[in-house]
Amino acid sequence: MNAIIESLTGMNKMSDQVIATDFLISAKNGIVNYAAAITETKSPEVKAVLRKQLDAAILTHETITSYMMKKGYYQPYDLEEQFKVDLKTTDTALSLTERMI
Repeated sequence: MNAIIESLTGMNKMSDQVIATDFLISAKNGIVNYAAAITETKSPEVKAVLRKQLDAAILTHETITSYMMKKGYYQPYDLEEQFKVDLKTTDTALSLTERMI
């Protein structure tokens, strides 16, 4: 994103968190979809391919989660702290819409 636009929108501080969160949600959805697909297929060959993809999706999820925890974007073991992070993210998102109106 352009540095000027990032500063004007307030996204300069949030872009990594937003991208990581979106990636984490996508990885979670992929895991759910692969698991469902495995239960729906009859072919052992297709199941094997889907299991490999599921394992890769789980590894991706673990990597993103670890990154987010190190950066302080995600606190899965401290709900009170995660609530604070979520409130800050929500306030930033709301302020972005107010700036654009």
